[in-house]
Amino acid sequence: MARILLIETSTAQLSAALAEDGKVLQERICTEARMQASLTAPYVRDVLSASGCSLKDCDAVCVGKGPGSYTGLRVGVSTAKGLCFGASLPLMAVGTLDILVQGARGKGLSEGVRAVVPMIDARRMEVYSAVFTPDGQQLTPTRPVVVEEDSFSDILSEGPVLFIGDGAMKCRSVLSHGNARFAEAFPTASDMAPLAQAAFDAKRFEDVAYFEPFYLKDFVATVSRKKLF
Repeated sequence: MARILLIETSTAQLSAALAEDGKVLQERICTEARMQASLTAPYVRDVLSASGCSLKDCDAVCVGKGPGSYTGLRVGVSTAKGLCFGASLPLMAVGTLDILVQGARGKGLSEGVRAVVPMIDARRMEVYSAVFTPDGQQLTPTRPVVVEEDSFSDILSEGPVLFIGDGAMKCRSVLSHGNARFAEAFPTASDMAPLAQAAFDAKRFEDVAYFEPFYLKDFVATVSRKKLF
């Protein structure tokens, strides 16, 4: 039996969950944007309390590693590492795109398509993306893509393709091919559960001291145009 604490803060939403043998016992989700810094730790406490257990009753902590929001990833990974240090638990991490694909599979959205393309919004017409098979195997490297009319034309010509994620809907007017299917979704801690269990079974543990999120792109600080004085 493996009891795993799950933390997902890669995108605008955040969630925490507790799973046992891949089945979710408790979950908390916040759909309000940019609340990771204030709610991640309380949500962890909530799911543990609601399950009647403490952190020391867990076997591991798993966090969504990105790509995604720089700030969100930093908060989630820092929280997970702190919990692992404090309770001497192993740390695991799963990719945000993998979580989106797992969510699509769990909801039956990947049935009848040739490929699944998760998309995480990276502002303007850019997304973080990769191509997966309907059963969750990644076919192409994760990379930033500026979506244009002929983007993904090769796989779209072969059959129906599901584009899913918070970056998918903004591409709907550009990717007008008849084989394109769209679904808005966010990665959630509950969707991480089977992936985390598989990582635990395979003993795919991270180095708690040196693990870093998969930012994909360097953080670029912007200066507000508002007058300071």
